[in-house]
Amino acid sequence: MLPDLVFSFLTAFFLVVLAMPALIKVAKLKHLVDEPGEARKLHHRSIPTMGGILIFAGTIIAYCLWFPSKSEWQFGQNYRLLDALNEFKYLVACMFILFFMGLKDDIIGVSPSKKLFIHLFVGMILVLMADIRLTEFWGLLGIEEISYPMSIGLSLFVYIVIVNALNLIDGVDGLAAGIGLIASMTFAYWFYRTGDYPLALLAVGLGGSLMGFLLFNFQPARIFMGDSGSLIIGVVIYVLTMKMIEFPSQRMSHTMMSVSKPVLAMAILAYPLIDTLRVFIIRAVQGRSPFSADKNHIHHKLLSLGLTHRQVSLVLYAYTVFIIILTFLTPASTPNLSFIIVGSVAVVLAYSVFLIRPGRSANTSSSTNGNAVLHKP
Repeated sequence: MLPDLVFSFLTAFFLVVLAMPALIKVAKLKHLVDEPGEARKLHHRSIPTMGGILIFAGTIIAYCLWFPSKSEWQFGQNYRLLDALNEFKYLVACMFILFFMGLKDDIIGVSPSKKLFIHLFVGMILVLMADIRLTEFWGLLGIEEISYPMSIGLSLFVYIVIVNALNLIDGVDGLAAGIGLIASMTFAYWFYRTGDYPLALLAVGLGGSLMGFLLFNFQPARIFMGDSGSLIIGVVIYVLTMKMIEFPSQRMSHTMMSVSKPVLAMAILAYPLIDTLRVFIIRAVQGRSPFSADKNHIHHKLLSLGLTHRQVSLVLYAYTVFIIILTFLTPASTPNLSFIIVGSVAVVLAYSVFLIRPGRSANTSSSTNGNAVLHKP
């Protein structure tokens, strides 16, 4: 199993690395670039926005090439590969829908109402047809199983939140791709340890694509992922999140049962979730649309403190890794206590940067575009 996961990661990685220079050249020739000029944009030169093409291709190709051909695969515990194939066919359909919507948005734009309709359509495919949804909270907040109607509504909401949250942090070179890489590799580790080969394979495929993309997106960025990339990351992370939370306890080792699944899922996405919640609340209080433009994200604050894009990304990578490790150190037997500890630390650390007074001017030589999913921020 482990060798195939490594090969899947390397397949996605090298596909992106080898194809990216040609994609950058074509994007520049066809003028498929993000131009500087708007106040919210931090870069000062034209940068291609088509990086999501290879994130999309690398993830799917690596997953398909290394998916097992046997009717059933066993690692520690039995797992029905037929179920994985059934789920993957819906995921691939959703990835294609979101990819082409994102590609169109990157080139000519898509209205917020159309985006919302497409997201609801994709969400219903995943929730109603693929049955990838929340059914219980495993004791978190005192909630065990939830009703079917609540499960549908909550799962659709979670899908919208995750996709938007990952898209909204795409505002500094390497940030969204790096956070996506950390998230995907954490999921890969978790599913590997629990014996779910297909989901671990999906996670490492995304991780390999993002690692390859980071070589061209880390400061100074040569290409942006655009919505065509951030939407792909969002939908894959949503599926991995739901499948981890819903993973049967009887198929888990004692070690993996020592961490609360819902708390770990929130910890993996701590930065995008906290940052998105914060800016949405501020915009609502100010009477503005939650998807309106501003420069009030945590990464903007770190830039105002004098950090470079590279330093901002590294700080937020470290923050994400720390919150994930902290979750593994808190007791799963008391999920509410784990949630309080991890949540409090995550919020306090994230908001503490607003207590620091700005120093020298931020380095704003280049950045990603930071587009929202339902509206350009």
